Amino acid sequence: MTHNLSERGEGLVAAPPLPEYIHAHLDRKDDQWCPETNRDGLISLCVAENKLVWDLLEPRFAECRRLEAYSIGYDKMAGAMPFREVLADFMSRTFIGRKVRPDNLAVFNGAGSVLELLFYVLCDPGDGVLVPTPSYTGFWADLETRDEVEIIPVHCSSEDGFALTTDLLDDALAQADRPVKALLYTNPNNPLGCVYSAEEVDEILSWAEANEIHVVLDEIYALSVFGDVEFTSGAELRPDMGDWLHIVWAFSKDFGLSGLRSGVLFSENERVLRAVDALAMWASTSGDTQSLLRQLLADEDWVDGYLAENKRRLGEAYRRVTEVLDSYDIEYVPADSGFFFLVDVRPLMDEISWEGEYRLWRHLLDELNVNLTPGAACHNGEPGFMRLVFTSVPTDTAVEGVHRLGRYARSLASA
Repeated sequence: MTHNLSERGEGLVAAPPLPEYIHAHLDRKDDQWCPETNRDGLISLCVAENKLVWDLLEPRFAECRRLEAYSIGYDKMAGAMPFREVLADFMSRTFIGRKVRPDNLAVFNGAGSVLELLFYVLCDPGDGVLVPTPSYTGFWADLETRDEVEIIPVHCSSEDGFALTTDLLDDALAQADRPVKALLYTNPNNPLGCVYSAEEVDEILSWAEANEIHVVLDEIYALSVFGDVEFTSGAELRPDMGDWLHIVWAFSKDFGLSGLRSGVLFSENERVLRAVDALAMWASTSGDTQSLLRQLLADEDWVDGYLAENKRRLGEAYRRVTEVLDSYDIEYVPADSGFFFLVDVRPLMDEISWEGEYRLWRHLLDELNVNLTPGAACHNGEPGFMRLVFTSVPTDTAVEGVHRLGRYARSLASA
């Protein structure tokens, strides 16, 4: 039977870019846990969304629904200037650490689109991009599906807390079987939930500059640091970012607005900006969304209060969830930012292998109705570490999910 699809279309049908844990999350969305009506329901701790702040956002949005004239017509496809001006001021004073010019920003419909367009203009099909692992799962879909770029994993080890070193980068670069055009570097890190120090970021940027490869610095969790560490943007370390450094941010994480689809590219490479602008028509953010977000950011006092309260809530949710893990003696990699951290599930596996990790993930999903992000989906270099997202559901729900995991761990220990 023929379906009249191209080879590309057939490939998408045969191997959809979304990983299995996402499909499981979407398929079971109508079976959510409720302590009164559905005590055995699904507790999904696998999708990096912040569900802790809607009560802060809802009243502010009610004040920002005045549709502005500029937003209903054609405008710059990479972002209307009224929006980019307010956005530049916001980024300058909250996390970039220096002046951002509106002309150096491009706005697209989500960080995934920013990455796809950026790597389309930085790389040719078949070129390599270094990505330290464990990694955000979506990078593979963002870069490899339509850009046809090949990600080269830089595997970090649990023995030293998954630290990224220039020695690991040197080895990956030396062993690459194709031209390497860029390093995709995430700070704060997903899925580790760690913040790299200014010295660590500077070392990585200097390494890339010496090797003349682009650094795409994903700073999408820059304002979700709840620990005592300090975040430093790569742009603050490079007052002139030049041709090689590009920063990605979005409203999806720090503002809990993943559904509004608004991601930002900050680059001082004029030719890169011109090139992505040529593609912007197919990835633009709606004028209505830009108007809404411009009004949201315009009240600096509200923004500052929101960011402070968001960090407080993230820290409280992390504390409550990890206290439960501690009570069951389940080990994890401590975090100080983001929505997640890695849990060491090796003691729960029937064997230390990728097959053993998959069987455990299926058991947790099918028997406990708890969905974690498998380590394999994070392209980890070793099996046995799953990502636990503690913000994707109300904190009481996350605590119940961790109790399920803990009770299962105890049942194995006593067997």
